Amino acid sequence: MVEELEVVKELQAAFGPVDVRPQLTADGIPTVWVQPRIVESLLRHLKETLPSPYRTLYDLTAIDERQRLHRPDQPPADFTLVYHLLSYDRNQDLRLKVALTGEAPSAPSITSLWPCANWYEREVFDMFGIGFTGHPDLRRILMPPWWEGHPLRKEHPARATDMGIYHQPETKASEFEQMMEFDPRLLGGEKREADFDYLYLNMGPHHPSTHGVLRLVLKLRGQEIVDIFPDIGFHHRGAEKMGERQSWHTYIPYTDRVDYLAGVINNFPYVMAVEALAGIQVPDRARVIRIMLAELFRIISHLVFMGTFAQDLGMLSPVFYMFNDREHAFDIVEAITGARMHPGWFRIGGVAQDLPEGYDPLVRTYLKRMDKRLTEYRRMVMLNRLFRARTVGIGALTTEQAIEWGATGPVLRACGKQWDWRKNRPYGGYEQFEFDIPTGERGDAYDRAVVHMEEMRQSLRIIEQCLDHMPSGTYKSLHPAATPPLKEHNTMQDIETLIDHFVHVSWGPVVPAGEAAVGVEGAKGNNTYYLVSDGDVMSYRTRIRTPSFPHIQMVPMLGRGLMIPDLASILGSLDFVLADVDR
Repeated sequence: MVEELEVVKELQAAFGPVDVRPQLTADGIPTVWVQPRIVESLLRHLKETLPSPYRTLYDLTAIDERQRLHRPDQPPADFTLVYHLLSYDRNQDLRLKVALTGEAPSAPSITSLWPCANWYEREVFDMFGIGFTGHPDLRRILMPPWWEGHPLRKEHPARATDMGIYHQPETKASEFEQMMEFDPRLLGGEKREADFDYLYLNMGPHHPSTHGVLRLVLKLRGQEIVDIFPDIGFHHRGAEKMGERQSWHTYIPYTDRVDYLAGVINNFPYVMAVEALAGIQVPDRARVIRIMLAELFRIISHLVFMGTFAQDLGMLSPVFYMFNDREHAFDIVEAITGARMHPGWFRIGGVAQDLPEGYDPLVRTYLKRMDKRLTEYRRMVMLNRLFRARTVGIGALTTEQAIEWGATGPVLRACGKQWDWRKNRPYGGYEQFEFDIPTGERGDAYDRAVVHMEEMRQSLRIIEQCLDHMPSGTYKSLHPAATPPLKEHNTMQDIETLIDHFVHVSWGPVVPAGEAAVGVEGAKGNNTYYLVSDGDVMSYRTRIRTPSFPHIQMVPMLGRGLMIPDLASILGSLDFVLADVDR
């Protein structure tokens, strides 16, 4: 904690204790309130001047404070801007908060500092109506351009039933269609040069290579990509808004659907953030069970990545082989949890049930099978000369660019940066396990595939250690805020404990007021849940920082100057999911 507070002292020394005020949080992340007039200069100081600087803008979001009751020692605010920075040199996070007042507040844009701030600021504008002076393209990003209101404001309805029956007159349909037409002049582009016309081509929102409803408008000079204009939000379902109307417990299944290929890995940061708020200690057996299931889902997700990536480049067989191996893994998931893709099985304080009899030989058989299959896949895909021709040198990213754009996970490690939260910042018990961190050299599409392939082998190592050293004991904490409590400790005793169990299951626990952000090494990169509790049975603010959002924002930079087929290689190598982008 002393080292973490050192950065607060550094900022107070540079900008004064009046303009930089610390705040205590449940997660222990250094958190300071900053005056709006110095936020831009302070962020520049953190990125460019401070020793061991904070070079990554990890997240940028906001909180509607107008209905919040518990804000001890915090300045008056209608809205709060929250900047989450990351320093790899210090292995440390930093949270900056800016208090804003008024119905339509604004703050200076920081797009000149971090290019990835472009989409984050647009999202805050879209969801909260907060403006950013100096932003090059401040318009909606997740909601359609005709949407009225800002969904993450407290007055905006949370349910469709609160909004009345929707009618769309024929005149409106035509008007909305015109709004969706792409006009390059509005984005600083031109339709023609002196001696030729540029071609603007829609790639998506329905295209196999976009892996979902993603629209990319390509500006072409012949087959060469001059620029790319991404259009996201088609998959937006209000996942963060749902967190404000679901109890702490009933929101768990919603997390499965964010990165819908990674199953319980989505549950992991959410339940750990709630546990940090409530002060819950997870039993050792539950911690190891969680890691075993998380690593199994990492393999499941990476199999989808490798199979579809190879398919994008014209290889048909690998996707069938890999999806078959994925189904065998789902058999294990089903045997343990009762579900397959979306088990929603992690719980606040542990997991839903203990491991069933016979799980050990079932898992060991799969480990032996996959060890051989990965060797075969390396020969089939990674050593294939056509696959290499389509990926080596394509979409290359330097380590500096990756840090600047907020890239994490396999995308960052493919650049040579040996950084994995399971190793560099262990959580949930990962410090007990031995495994390596695969890295690349060129940061291109091929290296991203290499990292994914080797990570599956490392996951097999971790799972085997889970089997060899599975602790005894209970699978869920006995803390009163753990949801739902164990029946043998509540329901079966007397009427009072039965009532207590009923209340916990139907309403869920009351989590103490506070805020906590917990991140994990997800299948596609770093995934963080930032939760704000107002001392209620549900979250006051649920923020989901996903890896796919910044990764897709990098696509125009990665694709410029290449050919249209190269874009398929880039998109496939980024391993994104649209629900992870749009939430």
